[in-house]
Amino acid sequence: MFLDLSEEQSLIRETAREFAVAELEPVAAAVDRGEQQETFFENLRKLADLGFMGLNVKDEFGGAEAGVVAFSVAITELSRACASTAVTVSVNNMVCEVIQAVGSEEQKRNYIPKICSGEYLAGAFALTESGAGSDPAAMSTSAVADGDSYVLNGSKVFITSAPYAGVFVVWAVTDSSAPKGKGISCFLVESGTLGCRVGRAEEKMGQHASATTEVLFEDCRVPASAMLGCPNEGYRVAVGELAGGRIGIGSLALGIGQAAIEAAARYSLERKQFGQQISDFQAIQWKIADAATDLEAARLLLMNAAYRKEQGRSFAKEASMAKLFATEAANRGCYEAMQIFGGYGYTSEFPVERYCRDVRITTIYEGTSEIQRMIIAREVLRNLA
Repeated sequence: MFLDLSEEQSLIRETAREFAVAELEPVAAAVDRGEQQETFFENLRKLADLGFMGLNVKDEFGGAEAGVVAFSVAITELSRACASTAVTVSVNNMVCEVIQAVGSEEQKRNYIPKICSGEYLAGAFALTESGAGSDPAAMSTSAVADGDSYVLNGSKVFITSAPYAGVFVVWAVTDSSAPKGKGISCFLVESGTLGCRVGRAEEKMGQHASATTEVLFEDCRVPASAMLGCPNEGYRVAVGELAGGRIGIGSLALGIGQAAIEAAARYSLERKQFGQQISDFQAIQWKIADAATDLEAARLLLMNAAYRKEQGRSFAKEASMAKLFATEAANRGCYEAMQIFGGYGYTSEFPVERYCRDVRITTIYEGTSEIQRMIIAREVLRNLA
């Protein structure tokens, strides 16, 4: 098995790393404090110019056509500097991919280039509801046919990038009489559409620069041509895209974990106690060794899932395994990094405090760790049966 990156993949990783160090790292703390929002937006535009908003999107629609492995390594490098930027890039790629996968030719040519080019700062993935999180099939947002239009009513929560998204991919019930999960359709709703309103912003523990808000639909009328894919097959589309999104979030967690343990290791070489560097103590060495081993295992799981998706093979189980392990390993790594820093790790003087806040959500969004375990167990048992 050949595990090295190709020349193109290596170039994308290096470009992402250089951009992260030069552009994201210097402002990461400031944008986390709610400052320099325009710099955050400008960095998104620069990343669009570099081709990072459509890494697995065909060139004819403005994408880089670099593949899923390139997407994974790019997200990892960006998240080492700024998780808020990385999650925006990850979701933008998800939105582009879902439109590319099931959209009409007109939809593809109308929306994907705008996200890839930065004309739209972001696309938004509007699936989750207050009563339909881990169980999205229980959603209540409705879309009722009315002549050559659909009228949407309901609300979505925890929607990434909603205030500056150019288009929303929205899931709604179109056949309330169908069995659970069978009567859901998907729609493209442009920002500014009458009846579509961005609501309350969440006050979050971390990833502050990335907006997370409620989106409300109140008699929101869209043309029938706004439906994405086939009627009543939206849930299948959502499940498929969530599997791909888990590669993105696992990669994001990996980058945060790598940044944290690298910072802790460097600090251990400088910090002295009891007359010697703390890196000389076995207790510190083992924390670094365990975290580094966990993160390398996470990287390999992510590469396997990304490669399988790129090759058109089944990858849902592998993506869940990678997401589960990478996010939990990154959480452990970040908190071990804070422990190595001691009291300083609990202050904003060092970035490890931000890493710990940013990484915590990764075991929750894009499917909780508990949901990933359910998926993995189901697939294992299904194969045995």
